[in-house]
Amino acid sequence: MTLERTLSSFTSARLRRKAVTIGATSALVVSALASPAWLTPAYASGIPGAPAPFDKGGVKIALVNYLSTGDFFQAYDSGAQKQAKALGIDLKVFPGKEDAALQQEQIQQAINLGVKGIIVNHGLPESLKDVVQKALDAGIKVVAFDVNLDNPKIPQIEQSDHELAKTALDQAIKDNGAAFKAGYVYVAGFAPLDRRDQVWSDTRKAHPGIVEKARWGTVDAPIPTSVAAQANAALRANPDITVVFAPYDEFARGTKLAANDLGINKKLKIYSADISTADIAEIREPDSPWVATSATNPAVVGAVSVRAVALSVAGQDPGHTIEIKPALVTRADLNRLDVKTIDDLSAKLPAFGKSDAARASWIPVAQ
Repeated sequence: MTLERTLSSFTSARLRRKAVTIGATSALVVSALASPAWLTPAYASGIPGAPAPFDKGGVKIALVNYLSTGDFFQAYDSGAQKQAKALGIDLKVFPGKEDAALQQEQIQQAINLGVKGIIVNHGLPESLKDVVQKALDAGIKVVAFDVNLDNPKIPQIEQSDHELAKTALDQAIKDNGAAFKAGYVYVAGFAPLDRRDQVWSDTRKAHPGIVEKARWGTVDAPIPTSVAAQANAALRANPDITVVFAPYDEFARGTKLAANDLGINKKLKIYSADISTADIAEIREPDSPWVATSATNPAVVGAVSVRAVALSVAGQDPGHTIEIKPALVTRADLNRLDVKTIDDLSAKLPAFGKSDAARASWIPVAQ
């Protein structure tokens, strides 16, 4: 789920099972049942030297979201749109409504529209497998971001969730030692959060001094407010908790709200995954308990998703698992570099601002 920024993560049906999240241009706003949005291609006549059908331009691709609200998904869409424009793609964006049946219907709409490729952005695997098989049977290329469709013909785009979790937890151990009382925020059933949960389990086995005292989590909207209510109760009941692992930024935001409300923000340290412009401001607040996060740039992930489907449509193999490597971002980094926005972070922390995944010489890179 880039628990893969809002869930970014990763909300009640996404972790009804919903889960994983950066400030950017707003996503296209379209009625869920209306025709999808069309983007004007940059190369109406095609890209010189590109393989078919990109040599002629106007290739129709659908981006079918499960979630589309929050900074992460807005930035993801923005990155996808920019890369599509650079490739001369007519990108049809179906907005997510956290509705599995609607997402299934929208994929069928994309099939009926005769698109050459479909990007599936999050969702519930059990509601998607049959309809994506229909797309494949119709000769349409499909790629999936942060939803495991368990199909060898579908490239899986991931934020390297294991590395996201490991990077954040390694920093927690560096800051606090290998023995502390911990809180953990988690909702099961979504691939990004489940992968991050595996790392949490492995870390506690390797470091038995890390004791999980309480676990909470929800994706009921609004996620931060709902998580804050749970965190408030858990932290009151377990005042010895000094570290919280919240592997999705909306979870971290909610836990921070609770810590501030309880007046324990100076003694608690929160480690998360994902980041947004709003997160940067919250991490940089004086005495904020949110001290570090591990993140990929969702705009970059969106661009990689479009490049991956373009390679597939062109008959080139993007690889079955396409991972975008995360970068560790600490409060010290943000203050030292005076980072205020995601654009600042991309410019000042190069590891965060680009990815070499799903590239080819004929693909103009826009990220």
